[in-house]
Amino acid sequence: MSASRGSRRRRTRRRADMPLLGGARPPIAALLALLLAVAGTTALVLGDRDRALVDRAVLTSQQHVAEDGALSLRASLDESVTDIERAAAQFGGDRAGAPDALMDQLGKVYGKWRGTAVVDPGSGTLLAARGENIPLATVLGDRAGQPGAKDTPSGEARAGGPAPLGPQLVRLPSGETRMLVVAALRGERPRLLVASGTLNVPGISSGEDRSLLVVDSAGTVLASDGPSVARKAWAKSARKKAAAESAKTPEPGGHPGASGHLMGTGRGDTRMAVGYAAAGRAPGETSPAGGLGLSVVTSVEITEDPSAVRTQAFGLVAAGVLLVLALIVGWVLLTTVQRPLLQLYLESRRLARGELDRPVRRFKGREPARVGAALESLRRQLLGERPTRSGRARGGFGTRGSVIVCAVVLLAWAAPLLLLVNRAGGTVAVPQQLVEDQRRRTDTASDRVRKALNEGWADVASVAQVIGADDREASEAADRAVLEKTLREHGRYRAVYVVDGAGKVLAHAGAAAHHPAGKAPHDDSVVQLNTSGKEPLIAAYAAVPGGKGRAVVGEYDPQFLVSMVTRPGLGQVWLIDKAHRVVAADRAHGFRAFTKLPSGHLDDLAVTAAKHPGKTSGTAVLHRGGGASDLAAAAPFTGGGAVKDLGWQVVSSQPTSWLELPEYRAQRRTMLAGLLGVTAAVACLGWLHIIVIRPLRALADRAEALAGGDRRTVLFPQHHDETGAVVRNLELIRQQLARPSGRT
Repeated sequence: MSASRGSRRRRTRRRADMPLLGGARPPIAALLALLLAVAGTTALVLGDRDRALVDRAVLTSQQHVAEDGALSLRASLDESVTDIERAAAQFGGDRAGAPDALMDQLGKVYGKWRGTAVVDPGSGTLLAARGENIPLATVLGDRAGQPGAKDTPSGEARAGGPAPLGPQLVRLPSGETRMLVVAALRGERPRLLVASGTLNVPGISSGEDRSLLVVDSAGTVLASDGPSVARKAWAKSARKKAAAESAKTPEPGGHPGASGHLMGTGRGDTRMAVGYAAAGRAPGETSPAGGLGLSVVTSVEITEDPSAVRTQAFGLVAAGVLLVLALIVGWVLLTTVQRPLLQLYLESRRLARGELDRPVRRFKGREPARVGAALESLRRQLLGERPTRSGRARGGFGTRGSVIVCAVVLLAWAAPLLLLVNRAGGTVAVPQQLVEDQRRRTDTASDRVRKALNEGWADVASVAQVIGADDREASEAADRAVLEKTLREHGRYRAVYVVDGAGKVLAHAGAAAHHPAGKAPHDDSVVQLNTSGKEPLIAAYAAVPGGKGRAVVGEYDPQFLVSMVTRPGLGQVWLIDKAHRVVAADRAHGFRAFTKLPSGHLDDLAVTAAKHPGKTSGTAVLHRGGGASDLAAAAPFTGGGAVKDLGWQVVSSQPTSWLELPEYRAQRRTMLAGLLGVTAAVACLGWLHIIVIRPLRALADRAEALAGGDRRTVLFPQHHDETGAVVRNLELIRQQLARPSGRT
């Protein structure tokens, strides 16, 4: 009975001395847990994906279309507000002269306003007007009805005071919506410059199947294009949702305002895909139009496909195979790494305590066998034998080899999922609606760049009006002040300067001027100054009235053009000149100036688009080749203006693998499962190799050196684990052998 109690006591002490943390247990346990999690994830994510996810791809596209429209709408309105405010600052004061002269100057530069007026806010007197009547009751409040104020079709005046400066929306009795911009003119007595413009839908081609709405924060339709959608319930839902989310804080790097999509009710096998986006502004961003609460809603009919992508059986089989491999790998690591380590610990501890009555057991595997043979030699030395180098174990399969085999087994499961299995290829069915959306969005980007360049020319023309306002030759200091102010107010320019008829720079602000020396200025237009070099040089020229050949030149910043063509969800976008050389590209992919388009089918598409600049057919294709496919579109500048002679186009290309289609989702999820498997195998087996295998190989060398007679090298453990415990026991044995008596 006492012997039994002593045996239990010894086993209890051994378990108490054995390390519980570190060593082989944590990486092996973590590997098994992660492989189980990867198997479960594989079974879950590789379920059957029905074709309804095509609707998701189309819905996401509609959201991007609405975002493009909202951004275009906001930019257009902001530019209109800036034009009037700048005109009031430049043409007001001493330069303005009579109000009629101010109206004439404004009409020469900006021809987009339906009506303009100069008003005395104190008396409500209309001093000058051009174009359609302006609803002065909105601007002047209860002063509009005073004598001297011109009658307007705006109905009754407001009861409050005058409207604040800036933009505001006005609903006319006819049902049309006008945007009024009010700016204060400088001078001895206060005067207001008022401009009235039509609120149009943004520059997206609608066609017979697409509807576009511009709504306010209350959900009222202010402008529309395409088929009538105002009475449909889903359209009302979109308007309400857009209005409700318009006040939300936008995500960093995302659309500056609320945006989203929803699916309308179906009719047969067709449904309505709806996208909405608020024309808001990001925190800290200055945008007068961003505070008007406007939103753009777009809708299009799509046809559903009831087919499905079947991956459930494959996911279950892959998960089951991984579970079997996990059990095999776990068993191999337990029998070749963890169990031998524990047995070596027990044997070394027995020898360190002086229990030398039985030989050390034999071990399988190279490193455990080497350590076991060294322990047996040390046992004999403790019994009085002399050190010997005989009996050293060199053969057998090493623990590092076991880890490598386990890694190969697991990678053989993960690598095909990551690289080979469930590849969608280039034959995936892509809805035609996505091709149309690529074309429309490219058209919108082209229109956006064209308008921005034309607006830039209008800004330069307004500066030319100011510089040429005096009959005398304008002084260089005064001109430079106007140029520097223009450069500060506009981020689109990097340099603004004045040249004379011989091409000499008279006044300059910003970066170095690139107008060719000795050449006369170009006519009023936007021109491309170079066709080679490190960066494109684009400039707007506007002649100074009565300036004897002088002209104001505004050179566009290349980064401004980059910002114009950068849009999420459109893929790679290039702005090219008439020779198909790249002038700008989206930020995500970058560009080298004046290089060619990266693919021949893009060149062919640009040639086709240039032949039919007024048509929408033939400007977008689904291109397949080389085992891949992409949506490609080209849109030339249309609509004239100062850029009419440039011959530029916007070309876009989006790989179909980026789309939210079921086949590509299945491919990405399969790759995710493979990537998780690779990560789990590499992380845990690498951990095991660093923490256990390498110290075990070093332990074998130390044990053999000690058994061979090295009594001076002190052995100390680096980690508190099984290997470290064996090293501690070897150090105790070394100390016993180093004593003069040899053994106690």
